[in-house]
Amino acid sequence: MRFYIVDAFTEELFGGNPAGVVLLDKGEDFPQKDIMRKTAAELRYSETAFIKQLDADRFHVRYFTPTDEVDLCGHATIGSFAALSESGVVDSDCDLTAETLAGQLTIKLQRGFVMMQMAEPQYLRTLREPQELSELYSVMGLPYEDLIVPQSCSTYVRLFPMIISTGLPDIILPVKNRQALAAITPDFPALAALSEKHQVTGVHVFTLDRADFSVTAHCRDFAPLYGINEEAATGTASGALTYYLFSHNLIADESECTFIQGEAMERPSRILTHVRRQAPDKPPLIQVGGSAKILASGTIQL
Repeated sequence: MRFYIVDAFTEELFGGNPAGVVLLDKGEDFPQKDIMRKTAAELRYSETAFIKQLDADRFHVRYFTPTDEVDLCGHATIGSFAALSESGVVDSDCDLTAETLAGQLTIKLQRGFVMMQMAEPQYLRTLREPQELSELYSVMGLPYEDLIVPQSCSTYVRLFPMIISTGLPDIILPVKNRQALAAITPDFPALAALSEKHQVTGVHVFTLDRADFSVTAHCRDFAPLYGINEEAATGTASGALTYYLFSHNLIADESECTFIQGEAMERPSRILTHVRRQAPDKPPLIQVGGSAKILASGTIQL
């Protein structure tokens, strides 16, 4: 089996979020689940994708952290299809399908840029009770503050943490400014317990405070329940954040968002998203994308 180490959501090596990518040999089935988990742990990245080719344009992808299998991983998907393109398995400009535990996703490749359709957005619940807000902010090492932001020139909206999924459920947590974002010092064991309590992957923190107005938000992501204290780029959570902003009318239909993540880890990532409204009774379509750079490749002897 071929493997790649790919930096996703960046145009430069040693930026973005590194992922392991394992391409199964033609006709080969997935190894046992425990073998894939151990392989992910040996590669030591937050996620490793295992890819089985089904047809010329259709692939089955499974994702493993060092501790468990997860339904979907955005940066490992970006890295996977960049590796497929770079290795000549697929063209650099084409539409592909990924079969995942989160459903069937459409992948679009455009000259090395990878755009993936996220799973259908799901709003799960809002955290608004004083006790649960106090617990959440305390675990993150932050004081709780009401956050009211302009929705338009004449209306304002109060932002609460929400649990949203576009493939994996996350708590989307707003903070006032970049100083508050930088000051986050989670109690990781307590955050893992809180994540298990709320049945989420982790907490994705964002602020709309930015100096560069080509940027939509600055973000940080924490998932210690899955062995990931902090992650430099998180595609699924970026999709959930896009839905959060869209549902609060903070971005419009057909908006293209740019999220900056990983600054606190000195691995700045640029994550692009797009939202498009469907029929009134359906949630919007959300895509997440970015560039990727391959750092290394080799062979896994299993």
